[in-house]
Amino acid sequence: MSDRFYLPTPPADGQATLDGPEAHHLLHVMRAQPGDSITLFDGQGGEYPATIEKCGRSEVLLEVGERLELSRELAIRITVGVALPKGDRQKWLVEKLTELGATRLAILSTERSVADLKGKSLEKLRRGVVEASKQCGRNTLMQIDEPQPLAEFVAGASGTRVIAHPTGQPLSSVEFADQVSLLIGPEGGFTDEEVALAIDQGWQCVGLGSSILRIETAALALVAVVASNS
Repeated sequence: MSDRFYLPTPPADGQATLDGPEAHHLLHVMRAQPGDSITLFDGQGGEYPATIEKCGRSEVLLEVGERLELSRELAIRITVGVALPKGDRQKWLVEKLTELGATRLAILSTERSVADLKGKSLEKLRRGVVEASKQCGRNTLMQIDEPQPLAEFVAGASGTRVIAHPTGQPLSSVEFADQVSLLIGPEGGFTDEEVALAIDQGWQCVGLGSSILRIETAALALVAVVASNS
């Protein structure tokens, strides 16, 4: 079980307080006691050694050591633009993208999008990034952007830009820069007009084999290949 906890606010005078979901996990799942040692991470590339001073009903007071700059990020910065799948597949996608080292997730609105984030859905996905980072050891949180139109993402992306499409060239033909943008369509794929839009703006069209992949499978396959070149 993880002994890492997310601390979004820097400690003051060598002390910090955990509350909310992190305190609940520490108090009621880990059954923490005063004197126990844990690791805090700030989501910006740093972590702190910490010792529990006091356990309350819903918060934990900590004595915190010096910040250590311990980045476990890939050498290649990977942005994933994707039309989200439905239901629990969203959470699974976010978890695995975090584990693989993706830098940023852009949620796209396309002609054939099947999922629409409402209410606290985006907040839950961002919480999923924290949970996955605790488990995999990342000290920098993957960013999840507010939903945006496909055209906006296509126009604003930088670095090596790759769109997944069944008729594309082999992925092995692509040379990756230190910044990569990946584009994965919804169930049913991109329309011909959407593919043409990306190609017209310099995106490289690549295929991922003869099988038709689910959204999350295609996204993770692309990220894994890029990460292996990092």
